[in-house]
Formats: sequence, structure tokens, C-alpha cells
Amino acid sequence: MRPSSLLSARVAAVLVVLATGAAACGPEDNDAKGSAGDSTPHQGGTLTVLNSNPQQDFDPARLYTSGGGNVPSLVFRTLTTRNREDGAAGAEVVPDLATDTGRPNKDATVWTYTLKEGLKYEDGTPITSADVKYGIERSFAAELSGGAPYLRDWLIGGADYEGPYKDKGGLGSIETPDARTIVFRLNKPEGEFPYLATQTQFAPVPEARDTGTKYEEHPVSSGPYKVVKNENDGERLILERNTHWSASTDAERKAYPDRIDVRSGLDPAVINQRLSASQGADAAAVTTDTNLGPAELAKVTGDQELASRVGTGHFGYTNYIAFNPKVKPFDNAKVRQAIAYAIDRSSVVNAAGGSALAEAATTFLPSQKSFGYTPYDHFPAGGSGDPAKAEELLKEAGHADGLTVTLTHSNAKDFETSPELATAIQDALKKAGITVELEGLEENDYSDKIHNAGTEPGFFLAHWGADWPSGGPFLAPIFDGRQIVKNGANFNTSFLNDDSVNAEIDAINKLTDLDAAAQRWGALDKEIGERALTVPLFHPVYKRLYGEDIKNVVISDWTGVLDISQVAVK
Repeated sequence: MRPSSLLSARVAAVLVVLATGAAACGPEDNDAKGSAGDSTPHQGGTLTVLNSNPQQDFDPARLYTSGGGNVPSLVFRTLTTRNREDGAAGAEVVPDLATDTGRPNKDATVWTYTLKEGLKYEDGTPITSADVKYGIERSFAAELSGGAPYLRDWLIGGADYEGPYKDKGGLGSIETPDARTIVFRLNKPEGEFPYLATQTQFAPVPEARDTGTKYEEHPVSSGPYKVVKNENDGERLILERNTHWSASTDAERKAYPDRIDVRSGLDPAVINQRLSASQGADAAAVTTDTNLGPAELAKVTGDQELASRVGTGHFGYTNYIAFNPKVKPFDNAKVRQAIAYAIDRSSVVNAAGGSALAEAATTFLPSQKSFGYTPYDHFPAGGSGDPAKAEELLKEAGHADGLTVTLTHSNAKDFETSPELATAIQDALKKAGITVELEGLEENDYSDKIHNAGTEPGFFLAHWGADWPSGGPFLAPIFDGRQIVKNGANFNTSFLNDDSVNAEIDAINKLTDLDAAAQRWGALDKEIGERALTVPLFHPVYKRLYGEDIKNVVISDWTGVLDISQVAVK
């Protein structure tokens, strides 16, 4: 997942005043379901979604799976989807339009899917394999760009294909031998293709109904809801029931509400104020992109009723220090190790909003089983750092008198690369004799600088999240040498190009046993971690309020946010 697509996952530092009470229960006393999760859900009513970020480009070709929270999955079904359960169980991939998660050939270069019987669009016409093929093909059109890039890399011929508007012949690596069968032929083994098939590009689109760039105004629904209004490019979406959707073909989406009103472009403080007050329609409201900040959490802790309406989630995401070994003195591994020892993770966590909003990290992979999490701490420094060990390594590196370095960060107040985080690192390194000068940049300038191979600094704050809960989309973009981009957006910031690492990535990608693959990803993470190419800092925790009439709260480790396909308002 490219960091720029993670706006909806950011921990917003918004300061609002919430009503307080005398009770002592706080957010940490509330499990993922919250008190409303025990109530029996019923069909009917209107669910309101209050979000900061507009649901722009509401076209399956242009949407990134993580973008827009859960709203796209209410309209667009895909070959596979995420298991809609709490916690770790929700990190599993399950069938959606397809009868299973896919049938690979021996080396996982060919994947075959069969559509379920009885699938229909909102107008009652049948969904066919040709529609899935066309939906994927149109995602290659330049005018519909914005979605995840994997298909262009994975499908044979994908790199040169320009979409059906220019190439009427279609993409030969996608075959549809009959109306219910679709076959994908890949450039290389990809055991995680079932995860990829959850992306919105796999939603069916009937060619006769395709209106190009205007399709987002009224996309044809394959899910339980259809779009009846789209104002100001997703600023407000109104969804109503697709009467031709059948629960008998969809084991994942509950579709309790009759109507869903998505209101976006709102100030985070306003969203949390409205959810806390729960007046009128806001009593049946949720948010999929706005967190509670530290000050808000302090208020919530003092109010038992509010605390019972806080959902806690974990998404596969890591905030870290990145090094560019091509820039001195970071070409010296002992300098990088010294910084790793000097980091005071307690102060870093505090700068990120406290332990309720951030969990200290010593591994690059997030701490969920699905990623292959393997505990390690190659540079153990406790919670407050080990400046003595850092000074010892600096001396060995030829910097007995200390050194001065520049830390590049964003000025955005989002706790990812913020000035507060940079200052915490500056203070910790000072104790080890390292003077840190801070270079704070505006968000766009920061992103442009750190992702350009020609301008990347030697020492900067970074963050990464996975497109699906596996070590593959976490480690490969950051450490696979073949993914280094010299003239474009580069995410392999250490410029690591190690034959053994690349070979292990290829070997794991051949595995269709996802549990076995996870163990290998964890081992690879541990191996790479010894090189001190990054310093993991923390994994964020998401705390989000929901209205007092909300029932059946489900928060999985796939998204870390409330799943609106499960919510009831009655």
C-alpha cells in the first residue's frame, strides 16, 4: 500500500471537548465489539457514515482497496473478499463472487475461478466471467488510473496493455472459456493471488453499461447496495438496497440497513463531536476514517457510556526510521546500529499519542500472525534507549566525538512523520552524542523528496501499510531490489538489492500454503532486520467512536476499522 493512499488510516490529532462523566471505565476496557455488539441486530433503518475524506473516484477501476474504508465493498463484489469477523479471523481471504479462493496450477502461475450460480446486477441481469474480465481490463486505461498496480505487473502482457478503449482485442492472459469460468495467466508464481482478487479491479462491469470516466456517477452494483446519489465526486453518497442481491450468494455482507448515507469532507473534530453527542440521525452513525486523538481519549476515559462506544482496531502498518546507505555517514552499518540503540521508544510512543494509540515496535512486520510476525530485537535498548551502547558503536565507526545529522520529516500533524515524533528522536539521540538537525517539509514536498531516488535524504521518517494481511506486500516493495525505481516513485529506500533476499521473496511467492508463507516472511523480516536498514518505531492503534444506536460492531485485523457491511441500526 503506497503511503499516499493511507489518508483514511492516519491517526488524527484533533482536539475536541466531549461530555464527561464520573465513571472510571476507559477505551482499553472495551473489546472490539463494544457494548452495542451484544445487542441483536435487525434489518431496516438508515446508517449514516461521517468521514473526513470524500469517497472520490467511485469506480472499481480507480479505487485502491484500502481507500474509502468499507464503502466500496457495499456496491462492488469481487472474486474473493476478506472474512468479515473480529480480530485475527478477519485477516483470512474467503470466496465472494467465486465458489472458492482460486485453484492454482502446480507452480501458481495459472489461477482458475468459477463464479457462483445466481449472481445478478442491480437491474437483474446475470453477472458473467466476461464482465469480470472487462472490469479488470478497463482498469488498465490511462483515464481510469488510480487503483492498485499489481495486475499490470503480474498478468502476462499487462505491462504493455492500454485497456479496452484503445485495444479492442482484450488482454489475452485473462481467459473466459464459459460464462462462469475465468482463468488468469501470470508472469511468475504468485501464491497470494487470492488476496489480490479482493481488490476492487476484480469487480464485474458490464461492457454495455460502461460510460468511461462518468461510470463513477452510477456504477452498476453487484453488491447489496446501489448508488442512488453521488454529489460532488463522492462528498455525499446515498446507497439503497439492490433488490437483486441475494444473501444466499453472499456469506460475508449482512446488509442490515435499508439505506446508507455517506457524508464526507467533514472536519475530524466535528465528526467526533457529532458521534459523541449521538443526536438524531447521528445516533445511527459511524466513521471509517476518523480516529480519536489523545485529548479526546482522555475525555472518553472519564465517561463510561462514551467509552463503551469506542471500537479498537489494528491494521498492518509500521512507522519507522529509514536510512539511505548511499548518504554518509549512514553507509556505515555501525552508525545505523548506534541510532537503533539510542532510540527512546517510550518517548516516541508518547509523541504518537500514548500507548492507547501506538504500540512500540522492534520488528518491521506488524505484530499480527497473518503477516508472519516473528518477534526479534536485534538492538535491544529497553523502553528508553541505550545511549552508552550507541556511543560505543559511534566510537567504533570513527565518531568518538559524536556527529551531526539531519532528520527529514513531514510537518503534517498526523503522528506519522510529525514534528513531535522528530523532536522525540532528536532528544533521544542527543544523549548518545548525536546532534540531530530537523528538516520539516510540507506534506507534498516531503513525499516528493523521500520517494525520489535522486533526492532521497540519508535519514528520515517513513511509514508503510500492507494492501492485504501478509508479509509479501509489506517486505517486497521495501526490500526487493528489482522494485527499485530510479525515475519515479521509489519505496525501496535503502536501495537493497541482495540476490539472496530477492530469491527468498520469489520462493515464498510460489507458496500457495499461506500459513507456510507467513512463517517464511517472518524469518525474512528477522534476517533483513539485522542489517539496520530501518529502525521500527511503532504500530498505530485505531480508536473510533460510533453512535449509540449502532449494533453488531466488527473490527478485523485486515482493515482495523469498523466494518459497515456488518452494522445494524435497529
